[in-house]
Amino acid sequence: MSGPRYAQFCALARAAEIVGERWTLLAIRELLLGPKRFTDLSARLNGVSPTVLTARLNTLIESGVVRRSASAPFGAQTYELTEIGRDLQPAIRELIRWGGHFLFPMHPGDAFEPDWVLLGLDAVTRRTPTPARKIVLRVRHEAQSASFVVQGGPDGTSIAKGDGPGGAAIEARFDTLLRILSTSLPLDRAMADGLATVEGSVQIARSLPRLFDLSDRHR
Repeated sequence: MSGPRYAQFCALARAAEIVGERWTLLAIRELLLGPKRFTDLSARLNGVSPTVLTARLNTLIESGVVRRSASAPFGAQTYELTEIGRDLQPAIRELIRWGGHFLFPMHPGDAFEPDWVLLGLDAVTRRTPTPARKIVLRVRHEAQSASFVVQGGPDGTSIAKGDGPGGAAIEARFDTLLRILSTSLPLDRAMADGLATVEGSVQIARSLPRLFDLSDRHR
């Protein structure tokens, strides 16, 4: 395997050799959202040089975490996670949860992709039974926006990209949405202050924090 070695017979050291280099975890984040071409990864990882990105991808390929494939219809080469690469998702989820303690304030020049919200919200969904609710979240950030469908049930909360019918739809900025989920900002207050809008049942919309565990972490 190319790249630095720690010369320690330790599973954590082995993992760090593969994913501990700068940009590697962020490349994996992008591939968790779906296969990407090299140009897609380069555009989403603003600031990484082509040489560094190539080196990081080669390390992941050598380790069996990522593979190259040809995508239809033009046969363009893409990168995608292997099965062992997708096994990183629980670890990435926990890192996102931990990193949430340091997320704010947003710094000048920070890039933002609405797709990243999907992984961020998935990291704080409840994994235990939740109320049978279907709520659409429309997340705004400057000129960008993305929609997600959140659904509760006996297996916990699921979240997927998309829009569609639901018991309620909430539109807000991502920082406002996190405050609503943590119950530090009641939904009714966010609506009164013009920070959020609700379509459909306000009563169903009020149950949104029960589908996540951010409220537990802030008690």
